[in-house]
Amino acid sequence: MTAKLLRQTRMTILLCLNAVAILIVGVMIFSAINLNGGIEFKVVQERSDTVSDTLEELGLVDPVTDKLDAPAVVVTGGTTTSLPSSSNTSDNSGGYATGSSTMSSKGISKDPVPAGQLWAEDSIVIYQTADFDICVGGGLTGLGDMYWQSSNQSVIAGFYNTARTWLGYDAGSCRYPAIVGTGTTTITAGTYDGERHDKLTITVIAPPVEQWKRDVLTLVNQERARNGLGALAWGTTCEGAANTRAREIMTNYSHTRPDGSSWSTACPVPQSGGMSGENLNAGNAAVSPETVVASWMASPDHRANILNPEFKYLSVGFVFDPNSQHKTYWSQYFSTY
Repeated sequence: MTAKLLRQTRMTILLCLNAVAILIVGVMIFSAINLNGGIEFKVVQERSDTVSDTLEELGLVDPVTDKLDAPAVVVTGGTTTSLPSSSNTSDNSGGYATGSSTMSSKGISKDPVPAGQLWAEDSIVIYQTADFDICVGGGLTGLGDMYWQSSNQSVIAGFYNTARTWLGYDAGSCRYPAIVGTGTTTITAGTYDGERHDKLTITVIAPPVEQWKRDVLTLVNQERARNGLGALAWGTTCEGAANTRAREIMTNYSHTRPDGSSWSTACPVPQSGGMSGENLNAGNAAVSPETVVASWMASPDHRANILNPEFKYLSVGFVFDPNSQHKTYWSQYFSTY
C-alpha cells in the first residue's frame, strides 16, 4: 500500500515538472517575439497554373504564283513558280518574326493604374484565338517575377511564362493566355514582393470566322492604298478554293495539297489566261486579321503577292479548331479571274 502510494506521488511530480517546463518554454517564445517586434508570416501563392516557359511559332511557307498566258490550248494546272526564298521563313517550324510595330493589348487601357493594382479595368473580352496577350495596364514595367492564376481553368488553363514578342508584346509586362474554351474566368495576378496585386474578369468568346475573312480583305486593301494600288474585290470564283486550302493546311502545311497535287488545282487558271497566287499562315502569329496581315506584310515574298498590281480579286479562307495542333489556319487566294 505504501509502495503504491509512493509510485503515484512520483508520477504526479513528473507530470507537474513537465507542465512547468512547457510553461517556461512558452514564456520564452512569447518574450522573444515581443523583444523582436513580433514575427510576421507571409504566404505567397505559387504560380501553379503556368503552362510553359517557351512558345513555338510556326513559320511561313514561301508564297507561290501561277500564271497562264492566253491563248492556251491545254490547261494542266500551269507551272508553279516559287518566289525567291526569304531568309526569315521556314517551312514547318519557328523562328519567324513579324517585325511589326508594337501591338496594342486591346481591352487593357493606358490609363494610370491605381496604387498597388495592376489594371484600371475590372473586365475585358478576348477571342478564343488569344488575339492578344494580357498585359498589365498603365504602362507598368519592371515588375519582376509575377504569379498569374485563372479561377476557371476550363476557359483559361493558365499563362505561358512569356509573351509573344514577335507580335510586339513586352515579356516584362505581358503574358500569353492558354485559352481552352469559351466562358468567363477571373485572373488573379501579383508581384511576389506583395507590392501589387489585382483581379481581372475575362470573358472568352468564339472568333467571328466569316467577318474575319472580310476584315483581311479590308486590311489588305489598306496596305495596297498606302502603296498607290487599287483595291481588290472579293473573289467569288476562288472562294471555295480558299476555304478548302485553309482546311487542307491543317494536315499538310504546304503549297502541295494532301493528295500530292499543286495548290493551283483548287481554283485553276482558266484557258483564256490569267494569274493566281497563294499565301498561307497558321499558328501563334496568325491569331486575328491584324496579326496575320502584319505577318504577311513583314515577309517580302508574301508582301509581293499582297501588293501585286496584276491581281484583281482576293478570296480568304480561315479555319479555327481549338483541338488542332496550330488552332488558326489562313489562306489567301489571289486571282485575276
